[in-house]
Amino acid sequence: GFYQRASGALGALSLLFPTRLKVVDHSFSSRDEYRSWLIDGNFREGLNDPRAHSHTSSPFCWVSKRATAKPLAKDITSFIGGCDDTLDFCRKLCNPKDTDDGEVATMVDDGFQSDHEYDYDLVVIGGGSGGLATSKEAVKQGAKKVAVLDFVKPSPAGTNWGLGGTCVNVGCIPKKLMHNAALIKEAIDKDSVAFGVSSGDSTSHSWEGMRQNIQNHIRGLNFKYRVNLRENGVTYLNKLGKFKDAHTLELTDKKGNVSVITAARVVVATGGRPTNLECEGGELAISSDDIFALEKSPGKSLCVGASYISLECAGFLAGLGNDTTVAVRSILLRGFDRECADKIGSYMEDHGVKFKHAVVPKKLEKTDGGRIQVTFSDDTQDIYDTVLVAIGRSADTGKLGLENVGIVANQKNGKIPTTFEQSAAPNIYAIGDVMENCPELTPVAIQAGIALSRRLFGGSTVAMDYRNICTTVFTPIEYGTVGYSEDEALEKFGADHIEVYHKSFMPLEWSISESRSHHQGFTKVIVDKSNDKVLGIHFLGPSAGEVMQGYGTAVKKGITFSDLEDTVGIHPTSAEEIVTLSVTKSSGKDAVAGGC
Repeated sequence: GFYQRASGALGALSLLFPTRLKVVDHSFSSRDEYRSWLIDGNFREGLNDPRAHSHTSSPFCWVSKRATAKPLAKDITSFIGGCDDTLDFCRKLCNPKDTDDGEVATMVDDGFQSDHEYDYDLVVIGGGSGGLATSKEAVKQGAKKVAVLDFVKPSPAGTNWGLGGTCVNVGCIPKKLMHNAALIKEAIDKDSVAFGVSSGDSTSHSWEGMRQNIQNHIRGLNFKYRVNLRENGVTYLNKLGKFKDAHTLELTDKKGNVSVITAARVVVATGGRPTNLECEGGELAISSDDIFALEKSPGKSLCVGASYISLECAGFLAGLGNDTTVAVRSILLRGFDRECADKIGSYMEDHGVKFKHAVVPKKLEKTDGGRIQVTFSDDTQDIYDTVLVAIGRSADTGKLGLENVGIVANQKNGKIPTTFEQSAAPNIYAIGDVMENCPELTPVAIQAGIALSRRLFGGSTVAMDYRNICTTVFTPIEYGTVGYSEDEALEKFGADHIEVYHKSFMPLEWSISESRSHHQGFTKVIVDKSNDKVLGIHFLGPSAGEVMQGYGTAVKKGITFSDLEDTVGIHPTSAEEIVTLSVTKSSGKDAVAGGC
């Protein structure tokens, strides 16, 4: 029957492509038992794809993050369908095309009519990078009336900011500038003498001067974004939006005045906010929403958490001369390559950052001098001028009125489940950090918003590709990465099916500086043995983001390790270390690079 045909085709492919496909067969003794599980047991209702909700026949096929004996709807990444859909899936898996034209986004009809009577074709809730890109692209693709709602709720510490979202105001932009300030100070203090530049005593740093210049730059960007919206025909509304129904939004301005608008389509792009510290006195801590606007130097600082945000902040705080400690509950940089994360920790520790492992704050209290005394879970205590919490982020959806439109957000993080950015309410979409299973990166939100607007108003069917996305962690030694970590590759493909090429190397600019010459950069490439395809690239060293961007394109286009070997490097650069890799971990040979 149909079940046997689909199961047989998938089974054959799993034998041909063991690193790409594993088949788990969930069979039932009778049709009644199958329907009881699928329909009466509400398994199909747990999938985001509306096609699954009406599927009654056998087989019922899906793609899951994990191969478990008992299927869990929360692990399902996409619904394939029945027999014909499964056979089509198998044909696509075997398609030998050299290029990928992009996944086709199969979306539910949201009822949009060009002659609708709503106030707007599209309203975007959220004026961050993703929301701004979505709105402008919608106009470009033919939407007639588009509006952006942007209303910044102050942080618990009272910090506020302008149009542009987290990245511009309290994220990527000020973070990178402060990181650069720390690199400049370190270069003057540690490297200048070795290069014949007389620096005298250690340089001083003015937090106030740096902060003022950075905030002026950000305010300039805020103004440019408002002008840009106007020039692109997008209405800017500095108001807080809440759903009354799927097409109606209640707006509240900063004076408390309430108004109502309607829209044919709505995109939620509200992003996320830092998770607060839940302990006695936790309100004394600030977050990344506040650190960049502090009017005076943070002084002796405690960074709570081992996320990239915490480590980046700790890195530039220490680099600027502040006594800095990181409280680590478990491991550094969860979700990143473990070997690289450990190397980052060692480098930071050697550069003055202190780590308290296996602890969390238990109590914060003000001292008579206005400082903060922290009691940790191991009952040790210390006093700090600033406590910064960076233990995670949650989607900013709590006051959107999602319950009024039938959208159920993830209870743990507030994120909205979607299929191709489309929510359970067909005319309401979500992009960026607010969307379930979306990398929390600004360029991802921008790209997803542009792709969505092209589908909604330009006739495109191309889905956003969330695979093989580059990112860089701007710790004191920068870390650029794309694709699988070694840990992920081992789990998915197995040790027998991957090869890891690795190398430690001395960046030339570090080689004559005594303070740096005992440190090394590091790179590794993870390769699928079955087809020589590069699964992941990792790089620790100067300008890691600049190095990794080009390699990200190569990985996205399916580069093989042989392609890397055949590439002539640019000399002398740290980036060339990636194309000159030759030592594998399995060989057991020394992976320390020599000279030219």
